[in-house]
Amino acid sequence: MLVYGDVRRQADPRAEAARLRDAVEAARGLGPGLERHAALVGALIAAGELTQGVADAAFEATGRDGRDGAAAPLTALLVRLAGAVWDSWRGGFAQAELPTRDGIARACAHLTPARVEIRLPEGFAFYAVYPEAYAAAAAASGLGAGATVIGLRSIGTTLGAMTAAGLGSIDLVTLRPSGHPFRRELRLSDSLRDTLTPARRVAVADEGPGLSGSSFGAVLGLLDERGIPAESVALFPSHDNSPGHAAADETRRLYARARRHVRTVDDLILRAERPEHRLRTWLAALVGPLTAPLAEVSGGGWRAHRYDDPGDWPPAHPMQERRKFLARTARGIWLAKFVGLGHEGERKVRRARALHAAGFSPEVAGFCHGFLVERWIEGATPLDPARYDAQALGEHVGRYLAHRAKIFPGEPGCGASLDALWEMARHNATEALGEEAGRAIDRWRAALPGFAAQVRPVETDNRLHAWEWLVLPDGVLLKTDAVDHHAAHDLVGCQDSAWDVAGAAIELGLVGEAGRSLRAVLARQTGRAVDPAFVAFLEIAYAAFQLGAATMAGHAAGADEQPRLRAEVARYRAHLASRLGVAAPR
Repeated sequence: MLVYGDVRRQADPRAEAARLRDAVEAARGLGPGLERHAALVGALIAAGELTQGVADAAFEATGRDGRDGAAAPLTALLVRLAGAVWDSWRGGFAQAELPTRDGIARACAHLTPARVEIRLPEGFAFYAVYPEAYAAAAAASGLGAGATVIGLRSIGTTLGAMTAAGLGSIDLVTLRPSGHPFRRELRLSDSLRDTLTPARRVAVADEGPGLSGSSFGAVLGLLDERGIPAESVALFPSHDNSPGHAAADETRRLYARARRHVRTVDDLILRAERPEHRLRTWLAALVGPLTAPLAEVSGGGWRAHRYDDPGDWPPAHPMQERRKFLARTARGIWLAKFVGLGHEGERKVRRARALHAAGFSPEVAGFCHGFLVERWIEGATPLDPARYDAQALGEHVGRYLAHRAKIFPGEPGCGASLDALWEMARHNATEALGEEAGRAIDRWRAALPGFAAQVRPVETDNRLHAWEWLVLPDGVLLKTDAVDHHAAHDLVGCQDSAWDVAGAAIELGLVGEAGRSLRAVLARQTGRAVDPAFVAFLEIAYAAFQLGAATMAGHAAGADEQPRLRAEVARYRAHLASRLGVAAPR
């Protein structure tokens, strides 16, 4: 099934350098404390993204990774910033020696080409991968300052720098694994390859391993080929699991014999020895002292706090859910949800504040180094569309979508094209329903150019499921989980508001008169009519995407979750079959 996609953007490296300078200066202007430390991490991530973009551009131009070129001074600056972040963390956020303005200018003086492609580091944006954990793991590894650190682009650029900081090393090189996701390969310049001698000690940093572990496997194969003994190699992954089911036997062999050093986010901020490193301490500064231990509600755990009967629980994909905790204080209960480090997290918090100000989402207490903190409303119940007036629901959803369209415009190229949505829909529908479904989708191909002329991308909600809406005791309806599904680790991204109109039809049953009311409110408040034919195509694409997502979630879920996910698969398959006019398999 086609579901996932990388978030990428085309950028002017000089504009990215200016953003980096601004981030460092913002951190420089803050006093000691968590806020300055978080700003430092934001600057570090910005430097890592710029370094990755420039290094990848050189790789595309030459076909090889090396140590020279415009990425070299940026890599040195990145290691310098990583050292500042590590000093701040170890010093309880009281100290950090930042790069000088002249030093930053020199590192950014020769940026080419005119455009680079920057890939969003998903771990920092979605999966609570904290760069400080890599420095902590490196410091405890015993590998020493003389090691060469290899960071695997994309996110390994920054993780490698933090590993180097923890080791006290300044020798960082970044590499781009390329090729099939399950069979990654490395291409090094001769001069770089020649530096990897049997006498070297090498640290390798990346977020994985994933389903195949092939990125780590490619590096381990290279080091083995260069005669570097296994005892001289240390891996720094984000978890202690082995590569997944798609790993090659050789990758498993090499990975199993390598030393691994892992410090998880739980180690870093939940079980930290020092109070200033603990999440509960950060939260107390926002909402007051906690009156009970933090309650983890990740991986679908939130359902036990919203439903009396587990039989009523909606499905969850634990591997894809953000880390979430409930914090009880004298001021009530608060939900702390990981929404991203640095710029990514800050912009999501701004969205949450804007939606609350308009009356569409819960109160926001603030942001603390990756976690959005908003009020958990006791007594609220998940929406049951069958028990809510359909006309009123359609009008409310129309106002919500119109507000998003007006205040959250999307950047060009920030989401899948209609051609890409069509391709995904055809592939998934054929997988689930057979060739007849594929032929039915073929008939929509000719309409795509006309639809494309209508598209005005916005930061769509992309998550209109009934359980994502709360009905308050006084009947007020609030939208939760509304800040980042347009920029998630999938292929959809930002779309025209019609995508959410299609989602509302399938998730909330807003069809017929209720659907017309939704579209009328949206058209009136945005000044743009919604084409029913366009919505009809997007309902097909939406159902095909959700079918794929639920199918893949079922493959990774535990036994308790699988029945709920199978029911979701059946629901979306029925929607898709109905809209294509084909029979759904039993």
